[in-house]
Amino acid sequence: MEQKQQSVFNLTVIVAALGYFVDIYDLLLFTIVRVPSLQGLQVSAAEMLTASTKIINYQMIGLLIGGICWGIMGDKKGRLSVLFGSIMLYSVANFATGYVQTVNQYALARFIAGIGLAGELGAGITLVSELLPKTKRGVGTSLVAGIGLFGAVFAYFIYKTTNDWRLCYKIGGGLGIVLLLLRISVAESGMFKQIQQKDVVKGNILMFFTDGKRLKKYILAILIGLPTWYVIGILVNYSNAFAKGLYGENAIDSGRSIMFAYAAIAIGDISVGLVSQYFKSRKKALYIFYGLTIISAVLFFSPLNNSDSRMYIFCTALGFSTGFWAIFVTMGAEQFGTNLRATAATTIPNMVRGALPLINLMFKDLFQDNWHWTIVKSGIVTGLIVMCITLVAAWYTEETFKKDLNYVER
Repeated sequence: MEQKQQSVFNLTVIVAALGYFVDIYDLLLFTIVRVPSLQGLQVSAAEMLTASTKIINYQMIGLLIGGICWGIMGDKKGRLSVLFGSIMLYSVANFATGYVQTVNQYALARFIAGIGLAGELGAGITLVSELLPKTKRGVGTSLVAGIGLFGAVFAYFIYKTTNDWRLCYKIGGGLGIVLLLLRISVAESGMFKQIQQKDVVKGNILMFFTDGKRLKKYILAILIGLPTWYVIGILVNYSNAFAKGLYGENAIDSGRSIMFAYAAIAIGDISVGLVSQYFKSRKKALYIFYGLTIISAVLFFSPLNNSDSRMYIFCTALGFSTGFWAIFVTMGAEQFGTNLRATAATTIPNMVRGALPLINLMFKDLFQDNWHWTIVKSGIVTGLIVMCITLVAAWYTEETFKKDLNYVER
């Protein structure tokens, strides 16, 4: 077995972090340039919501499909094959998006980009987890996610600087090509090399469903991540609508709210790794950040949230408190053997992203449209349900801080 790299600041961690940076830049770019890009395609105000929903749904479907495909490929062909393949695909899709002329072309380009984007984080987290010693892998994976999440902030400022949505997509494609060149020097995981020639089943996603204990771990690994997309997909994304429901007239820019939230998420993701390291526990770090999420949500819905400046402050606080993406994905990778690890680490975060439409179904279609609740009441009850599910799942999730990852699933 090859000697594990001891420093968290090695080439693999840096390149994985930069890969996730480009990934998040591309993933959040549509939410930032949504209105001007659709206006540029001559979409009317009346058709704006329908067109934007179609495009984001295509991207989310691409993420779900890509998560499965890249995860299987990562366990069958290696972690590096995913890192190279995914960046190539979404770089091409980015360039293509810069030239679209219709909503259908836009949706197709984002679907292809979604497939590519799905592989980046899972493969990077898997590779870093297997290369670093177990006492440092939490810090390493937190650095990957923390640095990477600043891609959303970068995307916001690139658009504000250029005011050209097509150029923003082309810049994303160019960043991907540069990253591709950096990855040439990255080494493959030694754990994967060990099982490569062994007679062991690799990347069989059905193995998650053929063993009760394995299925339970897989479902719990998904459920502990639900608050992240409740906060971003509901509270922050609709911050202007919540502002109207909480204090009336406002000038909230939801794109700006997302930028503030993601800057805080990035800091939170780095912090949660250090907290996990201090307590030598993934679960204790999760519980602390769950507590911060609850406190931030209470403040968000409280009478204290009565101005635009406070709305941005509470969106920032919510972002920091849900900065446990890295730990949650790392725990998913640590739950399973080397022959299923990439499949787990890649599908789990994309299953959480795919849960957003279900959360939206409860929040909007059930509570607001059918039960005629206000947006504030719908948001509170949706949050209570999500947090209760997550806390129960976290309680039954095993601690993985000191777990040896050099084993296979049978």
